Amino acid sequence: MNFPRFCRLAMVALVSAAAISLGLSAAIAQSPPAASPPAASTPATPAPVPSATPSPVPTPAPAPAAEAPATPPPSPAPVQTADPFGEQITLAPKTVVIAKGNANWDSAFDTLVESLKTLSSLLDKQGIKPAGNFMIVYTSTDDTGFTYLAEIPVDQEPKNLTKVMSMGKSPEGKALKFVHRGSYDNMDNTYEAITNHLDDKKLEAKDTFIEEYITDPLKTAEDKLVINVYVPLK
Repeated sequence: MNFPRFCRLAMVALVSAAAISLGLSAAIAQSPPAASPPAASTPATPAPVPSATPSPVPTPAPAPAAEAPATPPPSPAPVQTADPFGEQITLAPKTVVIAKGNANWDSAFDTLVESLKTLSSLLDKQGIKPAGNFMIVYTSTDDTGFTYLAEIPVDQEPKNLTKVMSMGKSPEGKALKFVHRGSYDNMDNTYEAITNHLDDKKLEAKDTFIEEYITDPLKTAEDKLVINVYVPLK
């Protein structure tokens, strides 16, 4: 509603009613009655202006989550290959400190370990580190026992060698390589397989063979031994 305009219309109506009741102004009485002012029309109520409600702003769709990089499949486990059996190689000579010995088959491993331990102790006392794996070279065998050379590769010559010790070179030349895993007592099975392999291939071996101890026989449990067996060929 326009409030000031409504007040003005109400005041005009009040003054007109007071003049008629007092009979004022004959001229006014004789004259044609003045037309009554038209009733004040109630102003039309303006139509409500729709509130300018802001149109809802569309919420942007959330960005798709970045896809996590695909996890590569695990690498397949390496295939366990069999140890070489009868691999042809060429042995290179090494400078070694040697201890000669002989043993019977019943106490063979203990005797070999004792010789290697004696050589190792000599090197330790002189601060000399082995330059390769321990080796046993079998020089002769029979039904009761064998003779052997216990050898440890070195880069320098140790002093104070005993009567059974010397310096020398390890075997060299063409040979076949075989691998034994397990205790020394089971070496018979390995050597039987070696003999069969030589017969099948019609190969002639020398009268000696070499065992290279990949695991330290002074520290490794006997059933965990890994030994390379080299058979020199004629």
